[in-house]
Amino acid sequence: MLKRLKISNGVNIPLCRPSFDGSELEEVRGVLASGWVAHGPKNKEFEKLLADFFGVKEVILLNSCASALEAALVGLGIRGEVIIPSFTMSATANAVVRAGATPVFCDVEWKTGNMDASLIEGLITKKTEVIMPVHFAGFPCDMDAIAAIAKKHNLYVIEDSAECIGGKWNGKFAGTFGSAGCFSFWATKNITTGEGGVIITNDHSFAERVRTFMSHGISRDTHERQKLERPWERDSVMAGVNYRMGDIPAAIGVAQMKKLSGLNAKRKKHAEYLNSSLNSLETEGLIELPREFPGAESVWQMYVIKVKPEVRDGLVLKLRENGISASVHFDPPVHLQTFYKKNFPVKSLPATEKLSKSVITLPLFPDLTESELDYIVGHVKLALA
Repeated sequence: MLKRLKISNGVNIPLCRPSFDGSELEEVRGVLASGWVAHGPKNKEFEKLLADFFGVKEVILLNSCASALEAALVGLGIRGEVIIPSFTMSATANAVVRAGATPVFCDVEWKTGNMDASLIEGLITKKTEVIMPVHFAGFPCDMDAIAAIAKKHNLYVIEDSAECIGGKWNGKFAGTFGSAGCFSFWATKNITTGEGGVIITNDHSFAERVRTFMSHGISRDTHERQKLERPWERDSVMAGVNYRMGDIPAAIGVAQMKKLSGLNAKRKKHAEYLNSSLNSLETEGLIELPREFPGAESVWQMYVIKVKPEVRDGLVLKLRENGISASVHFDPPVHLQTFYKKNFPVKSLPATEKLSKSVITLPLFPDLTESELDYIVGHVKLALA
């Protein structure tokens, strides 16, 4: 669970609260009763649910989306340049560096917070191998444009879809436009396993390379080896890692996955309520609200407003003082963080830098009540009065 603020008036609205009911507990009890708690049967069940949902051939569960991104790069043999946004969690860039590749930062659109497709071609060099867009806050990138650029220049596309499970661009699921889509099941995401991630793909050979890498370089996992005549034999064919998801979090994922569409619908309903209630502030020019745009079907993983940089920090702190766990995603952006500023310097990313000083993430999760929504709206209005 996320930490909650403790304040004098007793009001406490976390940034996110996982939506659990008795189904998660029953799934976990079944795993504990089975005695098999490592990577095993529940992984297969969860993977099948995901494969059916996305309509893909291969699904690989991992311990995090960061691991999924790194494993996808390793599975494709990437060692050159990877174009990514800086307006993202550092995990995106970290995965590139850990895979032995070089991050190249692209600016984003002010409107969406997503990679600006019009700038990508200007960053492509002879060393470029991958375009890695990030679908910010549940809003899909312009994947038609990005996929067209990748095809023109013979580049891979790996989608960082950590925040966008169920989101669509022109009717097609985010995560299904390129070689791989990587999703997160962390505590604040649309469905959660506590920690966890997944890769989806239609490339069987790539999927097998990923499975080997994430399992100590061994091509068969423990559960599969039990079917062999000599199940104790382990043969590493590469220097792999252990990025596997166990059956306990997978069991939680099975229960969560069955509720995904309903949970996403509740997020959308709450976002529409907030937009309607805060519209007067936008009319007055005090804030800019998040809105769906042509082609995009958002899953509202976060509800992010924009305000003038000079009032942003004060507004965030005021909301937190009143029990509203507002936050900022992302300040500083990756290219201004110590490691990347030193090792991968860029001149300037104007939209990224302005956004990082203007955005505020307000609480948004399926189980928010109308009174909590009204409390958030009331304090935003009061703070900006």
